[in-house]
Amino acid sequence: MTDQIRARDPIHDGVVAAPRLPYGALALLMIVYAFNMLDRQIVTILVEPMKADLNLSDWQIGMISGLAFALFYTLLGIPLARFADRGNRVRMISIALLVWSAFTALCGLARNFSELLLARIGVGVGEAGCTPAAHSLITDYVPREQRGWALALYSLGVPLGSLAGLVLGGLLLASLGWRAAFLVAGVPGILLAVIVWFALDEPRRRGEGLAHAATAQLPLGEVIRTLMKLPSFWLVSFGTAMGGFGYYGQAAFFGSLYMRTHATGLSVLADWAGMPPSVVLGLSLGLMVGIVGMIGTLVGGRLADRAARAGIVGYTRVPTASLVIAAPLFAGAALAGTIGWSFLFLGLAIFVHALNYGSVFAAVQTLASPKIRAMASAIQLFITNAIGLALGPLFVGVASDLLAPSLGAAMGLKVAMALVVVPLALGSLLFWLAGRRIAADEMAGA
Repeated sequence: MTDQIRARDPIHDGVVAAPRLPYGALALLMIVYAFNMLDRQIVTILVEPMKADLNLSDWQIGMISGLAFALFYTLLGIPLARFADRGNRVRMISIALLVWSAFTALCGLARNFSELLLARIGVGVGEAGCTPAAHSLITDYVPREQRGWALALYSLGVPLGSLAGLVLGGLLLASLGWRAAFLVAGVPGILLAVIVWFALDEPRRRGEGLAHAATAQLPLGEVIRTLMKLPSFWLVSFGTAMGGFGYYGQAAFFGSLYMRTHATGLSVLADWAGMPPSVVLGLSLGLMVGIVGMIGTLVGGRLADRAARAGIVGYTRVPTASLVIAAPLFAGAALAGTIGWSFLFLGLAIFVHALNYGSVFAAVQTLASPKIRAMASAIQLFITNAIGLALGPLFVGVASDLLAPSLGAAMGLKVAMALVVVPLALGSLLFWLAGRRIAADEMAGA
């Protein structure tokens, strides 16, 4: 796996890129990211039985799905990225995987809201050490002209992990209960952490031009000042945050939407399939978020690199289009009168939304210089998760509780989920504005 990892950035390093990508390393990092998303998404299918067992309200579901997890995920992301810009990124990813997997298992032992909240915080603490280090590592592994594709391959962890979390969660919920689902989801990640430690290559250990990153790290203040000179970086970051606000706000309540508002349609599907409703729902959501999301991510990665052939502005065009198209589709999924129409709208929305992953990450990693790539990724993720992941589910949960007395619990949730059209449309506008600046910013940062 490590022999092929010789690709270097031709602009900054002056070395001709290797003709082949290190697909083994990329696949392993993608699997790590899939475990990252599995441990997040499994909560979605377990919400209703967990809510009943622990006597939780929708705002508390929003807390454990978003704010509690994202608060520590975002706060620790920056100091951990500082280490990633100078230290051993492989060992960092391995330890992070070990931590979040252990806390995922502990979620299954929670006896009340407080204990569940603390366990979810632990998951966030561990996951904070993964993506900034992985983005930096991948950028050292591959040449610039293939970054959109390579980062899209890594981003496949989002749909694949979501697929595994939803399907596995539905199966385990039907057979063993929600507590066992958390335990089964957490333990394999501990074993994978050992494999990562020994299997991945850290280019800095070879001392081939990248060793300076360990000793020549810029002070944090200088990193911020450098990024402040790149307005497009901030527009991309806040655009991603708005996209995340809309998506995560809905995703936290996918399970509740169908169990609460489409119970009859779900029962009909379950009878037809000869499976328990939770298994049918987990499989249906898993196929949409997983398979459809995977196809969207791969297509988006190719579109990103193709659009960027004429310049870095191409990286902003894909998310500009994807978010504005996804907005009404997500609203349609929430408001549809039948489960069939809702599934159709949701599948289309997930495909279109997934197109932007490769573009967004490639834009940030191309704008940032080698010494601050992990920090740039961490700051982008800080903004994305502090606004999108932390506040999106909480917003939908609070809106649902506020609307329930006048509209009813079912319709209140549907309307609350439909409101995500606003941040999605705003995200599209921010990416369009970024496109007007990003070429000049790349020249200024070169």
